[in-house]
Amino acid sequence: MLSEQNVTLGRRVACDSLVALGSATADGSVLFAKNSDRPAAECQPLVQAPRQSHSPGSALRCTYIEIPQVAQTSRLIGSRPFWCWGFEHGLNEHGVAIGNHTVFTKETLSGKGLIGMDLVRLGLERGRSAEQAIEVITALLETYGQGGSGYADKDWPYHNSFLVADRSAAFVVETSDRHWATRCVQDVGSVSNHLSIGADWDALSEGAIEDAIQQAWWSEERDERFDFAAAYRDTTVAPEAISSGRHQRTCALLETDKGRLDVATLKAALRDHYGRQGPALDLTPADPRYFSVCMHAEPVGTTTASMIAQLPASPDKPLTYWASLGSPCLGAFIPLFVDVDIPSVLSRGGEQPSDDSPWWQAKRLLTLVEADWSAHAPVVRRQLNQFEAAVAEQMERQQIASKSVGERAAFVNATVDDLLGRLHRLQSRIA
Repeated sequence: MLSEQNVTLGRRVACDSLVALGSATADGSVLFAKNSDRPAAECQPLVQAPRQSHSPGSALRCTYIEIPQVAQTSRLIGSRPFWCWGFEHGLNEHGVAIGNHTVFTKETLSGKGLIGMDLVRLGLERGRSAEQAIEVITALLETYGQGGSGYADKDWPYHNSFLVADRSAAFVVETSDRHWATRCVQDVGSVSNHLSIGADWDALSEGAIEDAIQQAWWSEERDERFDFAAAYRDTTVAPEAISSGRHQRTCALLETDKGRLDVATLKAALRDHYGRQGPALDLTPADPRYFSVCMHAEPVGTTTASMIAQLPASPDKPLTYWASLGSPCLGAFIPLFVDVDIPSVLSRGGEQPSDDSPWWQAKRLLTLVEADWSAHAPVVRRQLNQFEAAVAEQMERQQIASKSVGERAAFVNATVDDLLGRLHRLQSRIA
């Protein structure tokens, strides 16, 4: 059984991603969503990178190691923990969306390599489709391995899984050091912090079965298809309760609305506390519901950034990146477009709190609410619901997605200004 002591070891182990293909959504677009669960005070500003050409032989410095650069990288938006090069999640100009998650396996990581966040950004920079992004990630994984701490404040490397989607398909990628397995998503899917690809894999890295047999994690005498999770998954560091309930919950939420899923239902999923208005302050870590999709479980994890990528089937329609800074249950999603420059204010923020950083302003509001959740959370949520409803109504009534780049840029800037004003007013009201 999971105890209080088990979750106070300084391990941060959370993240959830969801995807719905066109057959499961209301308008036929692919929807990709992710909660990034990180240290509660780790600022995560947005980054927008243009399409770039690079000289032959040039090098790229990732978080810990240097690798060869490619001739051209794609335009993208990503959410970057302030201290590292890589992204927790992001979306590129070709409609490829990627997010990563900590997973636990029986293999030990050592030395420096690529961290999961590096691989997210590299997949976005170099992949023109979901399948190509997976090829990029797995090839780099095999060449350089995983290694180096995934945190600024402790030396703790970890293995990763990824959810990768584009305008027509989605895939789960799960890894153990340089080994990997992939599975194609049918209709809807979600990923949390454990290996979930069993015998239903579509592709495996070379040597994955042989190495598992050599380590006595799998028997070659078993008369069944190789099970990646059964062979490599480890539950000694992070007990199943931390991620099992969240994964079951996201799967259930997707199944409930399958066929009519839209941005609003995915917002609700990312904000979910098992149907409660706020986090389960009356529960203990022994109860899986303590670890909700919207996480408030430091030091295990706190949701510090969220995204929903809206990927229309038609390449003529713009790609929308809905971004929420901080905890989504007390935040608001703002629509950004990959082909439109994001307001520079969204990229501000570092290690220390700052008044000019939207991320830190969202964090300050959360801290104020946490002093008396029942009194303050309903007020904040009501105000931000009104903001989101007004944004959605304006986008539909003015058909923002069909506007020119300049008109969409003006809309985005006005929307961000509106939200920042509301955050300041809410802080003043509560304080």
